[in-house]
Amino acid sequence: MDVLTQFNLGKLWDFKGGIHPPERKSQSNHVPIRHAKLVEKYYIPVKQHAGKAGDILVNIGDYVLKGQPLTQGDGLRILPVHAPTSGYIINIAPYVAAHPSGLPELCIHLESDGTEQWIERNPIDDFLTQTPEQLVDKIYKAGVAGLGGAAFPTAAKIHSADKQVKLLIINGAECEPYITCDDRLMRDYPEDIIEGIRILRYILRPEKVVIAVEDNKPEAVEALQKALQGANDIEIRVIPTKYPSGAAKQLIHILTGMEVPSGQRSSSIGVLMQNVGTAFAIKRAVMNDEPLIERVVTLTGDKVANKGNQWVRIGTPIYQLLQQYGYQYDSRFPVFMGGPLMGFILPDLQAPVTKITNCLLAPDHFEYAPPAPEQSCIRCSACSDACPVNLMPQQLYWFARSEDHEKSEEYALHDCIECGLCAYVCPSHIPLIQYFRQEKAKIWDIKEKAKQAEEAKQRFEARQARLEKEEQERKARAQKAMVARREEMKTQDGVDPVQAALERLKAKKTETEASLTPVKTIIGEKGEILPDNSDIMAQRKARRLARQQEAGETAKLAENNEAQNNIDPKKAAVAAALARAKAKKAQQAGTTDEPVIDKSATQSAVENTEVSTAQPTEENDPRKAAIAAAIARAKAKKAQQAGTTDEHAIDKSATQSAVENSPISDDQATEANDPRKAAIAAAIARAKAKKAQLASEVISGVSENPNKSAVENLEIPIAHTVEENDPRKAAVAAAIARAKAKKVAAQQAKNNE
Repeated sequence: MDVLTQFNLGKLWDFKGGIHPPERKSQSNHVPIRHAKLVEKYYIPVKQHAGKAGDILVNIGDYVLKGQPLTQGDGLRILPVHAPTSGYIINIAPYVAAHPSGLPELCIHLESDGTEQWIERNPIDDFLTQTPEQLVDKIYKAGVAGLGGAAFPTAAKIHSADKQVKLLIINGAECEPYITCDDRLMRDYPEDIIEGIRILRYILRPEKVVIAVEDNKPEAVEALQKALQGANDIEIRVIPTKYPSGAAKQLIHILTGMEVPSGQRSSSIGVLMQNVGTAFAIKRAVMNDEPLIERVVTLTGDKVANKGNQWVRIGTPIYQLLQQYGYQYDSRFPVFMGGPLMGFILPDLQAPVTKITNCLLAPDHFEYAPPAPEQSCIRCSACSDACPVNLMPQQLYWFARSEDHEKSEEYALHDCIECGLCAYVCPSHIPLIQYFRQEKAKIWDIKEKAKQAEEAKQRFEARQARLEKEEQERKARAQKAMVARREEMKTQDGVDPVQAALERLKAKKTETEASLTPVKTIIGEKGEILPDNSDIMAQRKARRLARQQEAGETAKLAENNEAQNNIDPKKAAVAAALARAKAKKAQQAGTTDEPVIDKSATQSAVENTEVSTAQPTEENDPRKAAIAAAIARAKAKKAQQAGTTDEHAIDKSATQSAVENSPISDDQATEANDPRKAAIAAAIARAKAKKAQLASEVISGVSENPNKSAVENLEIPIAHTVEENDPRKAAVAAAIARAKAKKVAAQQAKNNE
C-alpha cells in the first residue's frame, strides 16, 4: 500500500521486540538549556560525520574568526568543520578521540583569544527568496550533520531524496534513558524547530509533514502546538514510550505500519526522517548564517552535581566541561558518551565534544555496577525475542567471533541498528553489541580496501589505455612522416628508396641461398623424406682412420725408442769402435801379406753395431746431428789427403761411402745454433780422424788380441764421452782420448823396434 494511505489512517502500529527500561530523564530535563563557559583550548576533529574528512584550509600560527571554515570538502558527503571561537591555530596533529578504541584522530588545536569575533554573516528574513539548491548549499557549507546519532551529512541526505519524499517525519521520540537534549530543545526553541521544518518542506515538497513525540514528553508537545498557532501544514503525533521507538525504521513502522526493505533507505518507500536537533541547525544555517559550531549536550548521572542540558562548543575537552558542572573524577566509575544502551565508555576524558555527542553520563555506584564476567551462550533466544529488526543475534555472535564475514553478511548484520537490546537482556552477560560493532568495522574495512583496489585497477587500466593510444598516435605520426618523406625522395630521385632497399635485401638473400649447398634427401621405408648424411658419415670415417693410423705410428715409434733406450750405451760404443777397427784392418790387409781377418767376422761385428751406430743418428737433437756431420766431413777430407801417399793409404771408396751413409747432410749441419759447439764438434772429429790413422798403424804391426785390447781401451773413454750431453765435457774427453791414443801408439812403436 501507499505510505500516505497508511499514514492517513491515523493508526499507530507496534514493532516486534523492544523493552521498557527505567527512563531516568527527570534528572536533567527540569531546567532550561544553559550555555557552557568558554574554555581556553579547543581540539576540533577534522572528521565528525559519516564519510571522509575534508582538506585543511589553515596552517599553524593562523588567526581564525568564530565560524570560519577550517576544512573544505569536495562534494556533499564531505562536510567542513568550523572554528568554535576566534583565536590562533596552535597545532595540527593527532589527538585523543571520543571513540571506544581510544585511538587518536587528526585534530586542529585552537587557542581562544576570548573576543568571540565572528566572521562576516549574511542572515536572511525570508527563506522563500532562495531557491532549494541555494538552501541545500547553505546547509552544506554550514557543516550540518544528523544530530540524532548517525551524523550523516544532511545536505547529501536531502539531495538523494529529491522528488521522492511523500512523508517527512521529524523525530522527537528520544527513547533512550537519561537523554533529554531533544526534549529541552523542543520546550525551549519550538519556533526555531518549526521554522527549520518549513525550510525542509520547501526544499523537499512532501505531501505530509509529521512530528513524532513520545507520550512521556507532554511539555514538548504542548510547546510545539503553541508554536504552530493552529497551522495545519505540520501534524504532531504522540506515540507510545518504548525502546527503541526513536530508531528510524521502528518509528516509520509505528506511523505507517510499513517496513523499509533490507539494504535500502527510507526514501525508497517515499519517507525521509530528520531529527528535531537537525531541524534547529538547518534554521540557524539558513536564516542566521551560522555554521554548526555548538550543540545541546545532556550532562547527567549522580556524579554530576549540576545536571542539565548545555550549549557546548564543538572541540571542548569533555573533562573541562564536566568540571564546570561539579563533576568529581572517580577512577572506579566510567563516563559514558551517549545513553546506557547505545553509548560507550570514554577511554580518555580529554577527548573533545563532537557533533554526535548528545549526552555525557557519569553514574555512581547506585546507577552503575561493573559488568559481570562473560559466560557461554546458552541458546535461550532472549536476544532474538528482543531484537526489533528480527535478527538472530546468537548466530551473529558466533560468526563475529570466528570472523566469518560472509556468514555475517548473509544473516543481515548490516540491518543491526546497534540498539543494545540483545546485550541488555542476555543472561550470560555477553557484550553482543560490541562484537557486532567490531564485525561491522572489519567488513567495512575489507570493502573499503576492495573498493580502493578496484579504483586503483581502473586508474591503471585507464593509464594503460591512454599510453597505448598515445603510442598508436605516435606511430601514426611517424608513419605519416615516413610516407611523406618517401614521396619527397621519390619525387627528387625518381626511385622509391624503400622499394630499392627491399630489392637489395631480396637480391642479397637470393645470393646467400645460392651459395649454400642444397640439403640432400632420401626416401625412407615408409615414404617419408629423410636427410642424406652419407657424405658427412664418409668424412667422419676418414678422420677416424687417420686418427687411428697416427696413433699406431706413435705407438710404434715409442716402442723403438724404448728398445733403443734399453741398450747399454757403453757396450754399444765399444762394439762400434771394434767394428770400425776391424773394417779398417780388413781393407789394409787386402794390400799386404799379413793374415787376413775373417770377412764374415768383420761383417758380423758391423751388423752387431748397427743398432749402436744408428742410435745416435736417430736422435732428434740438432747439436748431435751437427757434430756427426762435422765428423763425416773431417773423415772425408782426411781420406782424400791419404790418397796421395803410399804409406798406410785409406781406401777412398770406404771414406766416400761413410760420407754418403751419414744420415745428416751439410745443410742440416748448418742448422746448429751454437758456433762454439760446432767448433768443439769439429775438434772432436779431427781428433778421431787422427786416432783412426794411429790405430791403423798399430794394427798393422801387432797381433789381433793386443790390438783389440788397445782399441777397447781407446774407445771406452770416447764412448763415455758420447754418452754425455754437455759439449764441453765432450771436448775434454776427446782431448784425453787423443793423448792416450798417442801414448799407446808410441809405446807400440817402441816395442816393435
